[in-house]
Amino acid sequence: MSTSDPHAGQPVEHRGTPLADADRAVVLLHGRGARATGMLQFADDLPGEGTAFVAPQAKRATWYPEPFLRPTGENEPWFGSALGLVGDVLEDVTAHVPAERVLVLGFSQGACLGSEFVARNPRRYGGFVAFSGGLHGPEGTTYDYDGSLEGTPVFLGCSDRDPHIPESRVHETRDVFEAMGADVTERIYEGMGHGVNEDELAVAADLVADL
Repeated sequence: MSTSDPHAGQPVEHRGTPLADADRAVVLLHGRGARATGMLQFADDLPGEGTAFVAPQAKRATWYPEPFLRPTGENEPWFGSALGLVGDVLEDVTAHVPAERVLVLGFSQGACLGSEFVARNPRRYGGFVAFSGGLHGPEGTTYDYDGSLEGTPVFLGCSDRDPHIPESRVHETRDVFEAMGADVTERIYEGMGHGVNEDELAVAADLVADL
């Protein structure tokens, strides 16, 4: 493992239609302590015909060591390495499927990582889904990203009492993505805790169907 690029060489799991034959693709980013193979189970709830599901694996099952609410520098070099791996995966995927037919979906730490990747690499994606996640940084962080998301559909779903994700951060993330030109849907679920519910899965399924 490189100390400057800890996620280099990590495996990328695949399910569904091979990329070379796919009409659309979903990139799945797992949470802290989880596995890429576990994220591929979301394929059971999403439209599968013509869909390539791609899930990178974090080194030691963790994208970065500290909470996402800490200053970003405290999570280096893990955070930068994680962004690089997601970028490499997207480059590989978009060699076969146009970005406007690629949806990025993350849960928990993967949703936070995905939020930052999309904000830092704006373009027209097929969609972005954050299940229980948001942009990085401590309270009071000022977000200033260049570029436009060009109408990318974005879904942010979270509990009002998630033990890891403050509701206020979900609202901040919504505001940032809207300012960047995304078409944002935000849903806050009362008393859900840290998880994914059927309504969220239904929204994600509709976004994939629309790719």
